[in-house]
Amino acid sequence: MATLISPLAGKPAPQDLLVDVPRLVSAYYTGLPDPAVPAQRVVFGTSGHRGSSFALSFNEPHVLAITQAICAYRKSQGIDGPLFLGIDTHALSEPARASAIEVLAGNGVETMLATGDEYTPTPAVSHAILTYNRGRTSGLADGIVVTPSHNPPDNGGFKYNPPNGGPADEHITDTIEAAANALLEQDLAGVRRMPYDRALQAATTHRHDFLTAYVADLGQVIDMDAIREAQLHMGVDPLGGAGVHYWARIAEHYRLDLTVVSDVVDRTFAFMTVDWDGKIRMDPSSPYAMQRLIDIKDHYDIAFACDTDHDRHGIVTAQAGLLAPNHYLAVAIDYLFGHRPQWSAQAAVGKTVVSTGLIDRVSARLGRKLVEVPVGFKWFSAGLFDGSLGFGGEESAGASFLRRDGSVWTTDKDGIAPALLAAEITARCGHDPGVLYSTLTEELGRPIADRVEAKATSQQKQALAALTPQCINAQELAGEPITGVSDTAPGNGAPIGGIKVMTANGWFAARPSGTEDIYKIYAESFNDDAHLQRILKEAQAIVDHAIAAP
Repeated sequence: MATLISPLAGKPAPQDLLVDVPRLVSAYYTGLPDPAVPAQRVVFGTSGHRGSSFALSFNEPHVLAITQAICAYRKSQGIDGPLFLGIDTHALSEPARASAIEVLAGNGVETMLATGDEYTPTPAVSHAILTYNRGRTSGLADGIVVTPSHNPPDNGGFKYNPPNGGPADEHITDTIEAAANALLEQDLAGVRRMPYDRALQAATTHRHDFLTAYVADLGQVIDMDAIREAQLHMGVDPLGGAGVHYWARIAEHYRLDLTVVSDVVDRTFAFMTVDWDGKIRMDPSSPYAMQRLIDIKDHYDIAFACDTDHDRHGIVTAQAGLLAPNHYLAVAIDYLFGHRPQWSAQAAVGKTVVSTGLIDRVSARLGRKLVEVPVGFKWFSAGLFDGSLGFGGEESAGASFLRRDGSVWTTDKDGIAPALLAAEITARCGHDPGVLYSTLTEELGRPIADRVEAKATSQQKQALAALTPQCINAQELAGEPITGVSDTAPGNGAPIGGIKVMTANGWFAARPSGTEDIYKIYAESFNDDAHLQRILKEAQAIVDHAIAAP
């Protein structure tokens, strides 16, 4: 089943596609989810609970229950330091923040809200947690980020970051999810809550300047002097997201020639061009969603964008346009491990099972260990925290890496640092990442990749996730002998939630989305496009057979 591209893709969003924000917020407060309906329960995917108030999958009862469950988890684990609370610019984020504050205050949790109610990027929350916890063994901090990431404007999201600063692992999210659903089943009996006005004035509610702290520390991870001295003219599109006010401060603090393309915040995201499927989605890795910045790429030496919570990046160059995430990850890895002399010689490269095989070749040439993990940034957090990973990156344009001195920066995805790294690379190498990618592929081989996305029901997604190596009877893939079939990641042995099939010059991986009702097939060939199309065709046949109704 091929990906069907909407005729609206890459075009300005028509009026009838814009969300009715008052109705959306009203539905948040008035909608009553039924926990007997699976789609209306709390479900933590690869990055927190997400849903829409219209679909009764993200309403106030969900947020009250999840927040109370987080309070109970903190108490059970002896986590009694401050909780850093951040939000993005989605319409449901502000009401969800208010609901969370009521419960946190009701439970006596020391809560850190952004100064001036500023929007807060995910990496700024991770940075705040790690900065507070540095040198501490007790009274540790943790955090909540209210965001559905790059999801459509009618979505809301809620994720928990434990004291290591990264996304919560499966054991934690399973615990919180079960407790939250139990509270929903009990009509929220057991939720401790304080009226909002009183909660804001509570002795446990404090303010924290996330913006100043994060911006002032960026020079520890990026060589700002090199960028400034190269006199690069840079452009950034915050896509109306949580970092909208961070970029001007970065430019001012480090004296950079950085133009903010737009600082408009609009809960309908009417300024976006439509994504591949006809939806508005603030995805900086999508050429359809990034059309506004692509159209003005010739105005800058290097340009970039981030998604709504600024944990994903998109890099745009005058010659190459929008770089595919895998292309930039390979360039960033090759650059960083050659320009960070203070990093440990044992620091490894982290990638997901659906990231490009070019990273394998780059890592081998660098003499660095490669750690391949399932999709989900939580798998990188521990390694980034202890420095055993120098870099962790996902094919969906999420990455983070160590400070220049080899210590931890953030353990959650950071869109801002990789974006600025593209400027550092351009300044230090005299060529932008697009040019450097071409050079890299001349030396190591040029992969051709594609990702197919198609709608899938919950039952179809479950069937795909249940695929095992024993389900694959083929001996060849696209004319080459199959060299490996796996449902676990080689880096840590964890299930990948799907299947990966490999040959000497190509591979495909199939897995259901953890956040949307779609499935994805990733494929790559180091031969040519014809070989890639054969891989995709055979992969789709396998997937369609696996998810077909019995």
